This record gives sequence, structure tokens and C-alpha cells, in this order.
Amino acid sequence: MTKLTFIAHDGTQFDVDAENGSTVMENAIRNAVPGIEAECGGACACATCHVYVDEAWTAEVGEPEAMEEDMLDFAYEVQPNSRLSCQIKVRDALDGLVVRVPARQG
Repeated sequence: MTKLTFIAHDGTQFDVDAENGSTVMENAIRNAVPGIEAECGGACACATCHVYVDEAWTAEVGEPEAMEEDMLDFAYEVQPNSRLSCQIKVRDALDGLVVRVPARQG
């Protein structure tokens, strides 16, 4: 299992065990992390699973692909470390990943 840490907008921390091959968004939904709406169910067709990847993890997580970048145009307060959590696949190299949930979703 890979450990993920979600930090809600109010600072509440959610530590979850995630299966490799799942997405960060799926694990947020399974663990009732507030602020992750995931209206499209992970199809990269909305911006309601927007997260900020902790600066220490941005290189390991990687850059968004073109379709994700297009969807991020609909997110609020996009930052250089913004990603859609439905597009981040959990793998061993992400053990300890920290993401922050913005105050509101697109």
C-alpha cells in the first residue's frame, strides 16, 4: 500500500492507504476527503478533483498532459503545482505523497 496525505482547505489532514493502480481521486472519494467532488467520476471531463501537489512531490508526480491542462482552465486559483487528482496514478514511487485541496472546485 502507498500512503497518501490529503490536507483539506481547513488544514485537516487525512492519511490514507492507497492501492497501486488506483488514482489519487478515487482514494479521496473512498476516504470522504472533503472538497474533492469528482463530478465526472475520473474521466478528466471536469475540474472538480483539483489538488495542489506538495512542492517536494511535483517532479515525481510529473506534468499534466494536454487534456488535463485543458480541464485545469476551468479550475479556480490554478497554481504551477495544480493537478487533477483523477490523473495521478498511485504507484510505489508516490509513497508519502502530500496534496492540498483548494477552497473550492471548478
